[in-house]
Amino acid sequence: MERFLRINGRIQETAGAVSAFLTVILVLLVVGDVVGRYVFNVGSVAFQELEWHIFSIIFLLAAGYTFKKGEHVKIDVLYNRFSEKKRALVDITGVVILLFSFCGFVIFYSIDFIWASFTIHEGSPDPGGLPMRYLLKSMIPLGFILLTMQGVAFLHDAVKRYQSTGGKERA
Repeated sequence: MERFLRINGRIQETAGAVSAFLTVILVLLVVGDVVGRYVFNVGSVAFQELEWHIFSIIFLLAAGYTFKKGEHVKIDVLYNRFSEKKRALVDITGVVILLFSFCGFVIFYSIDFIWASFTIHEGSPDPGGLPMRYLLKSMIPLGFILLTMQGVAFLHDAVKRYQSTGGKERA
């Protein structure tokens, strides 16, 4: 398990770094798009689609990294009032029931979604849009696999936290 945790940590950090790099690229693309449209009166459907494709990739790659850093939204008002044991139980339950179920559902159903896109060589429906939309869609299971992997690491930590309480309830 320790080996998995180390490898997962490196993968999540790499995904986070790629997301950060792509965020800079996205900002430059948006600025270029705005300048092109409003200064030079030149626009490109492909350019605009590339912006939302990159945004989608950033979102999908950064999900696991964000979870690793503890930056996902949670209800701290209640959670912070719980004992360490109750927090660990909430974390374990949430990951097992909600995160793994949702990620499994998305991964499972995205495969047919991608395959259908690939078999028809789906591209943009807009003139001048980007081809090979299945490449973007293939990022969906990848992003949710990364999130699931981080969920496993989080679950491991939550179980250790639960066990370290020794069954004793603190206020």
